[in-house]
Amino acid sequence: MKIFITLIVSMLMLSGCASTGSSQGQVDRITPEQLAKILPPPVATVTLDEIVVDSKQGKTADEIIAKIKASNSRYELTPTQTLDLSKQDVDIKVLDYMHKSNELAKQNAIADELNKREQDKRVAQKQLQRERALAQSYYNDYYDGPFYNPYYNYGYNPYWGSHFFWAPSFYYRQHR
Repeated sequence: MKIFITLIVSMLMLSGCASTGSSQGQVDRITPEQLAKILPPPVATVTLDEIVVDSKQGKTADEIIAKIKASNSRYELTPTQTLDLSKQDVDIKVLDYMHKSNELAKQNAIADELNKREQDKRVAQKQLQRERALAQSYYNDYYDGPFYNPYYNYGYNPYWGSHFFWAPSFYYRQHR
């Protein structure tokens, strides 16, 4: 029994030593200043007082929401403001729309920024791939290739003479 326990403990220790730590990808963090620049500021062309007046005049929630949509207003309401508007008989549908439209605008702004960053990242990766391909495509021998040899890829090479078969220039590079 001692041998069995010793064997299990030693296997556990070996398996712990053999495993590698999980490597996390680098996360680009957005500072609060960057977030403030990304998020669009709330613009309320229809004031809260106008919404309260419209509610007290008996306009329906759909009419008030249509007025807010037409003016393209957006509100950053605190919980206290929401409670005050609710106490002043503003319909819950209107308050929900105000909150949802603000959150949707924030999400769209952040998604646009993330898409822009991802696009910039893809462009940088493509540029890097082009640079690598260009670095790999330079010829080792200046006197072999389309820039020097007028008979490049035509079955003639000054090092080998003429041939009866057509062979691309990489054939000659491999058989020198």
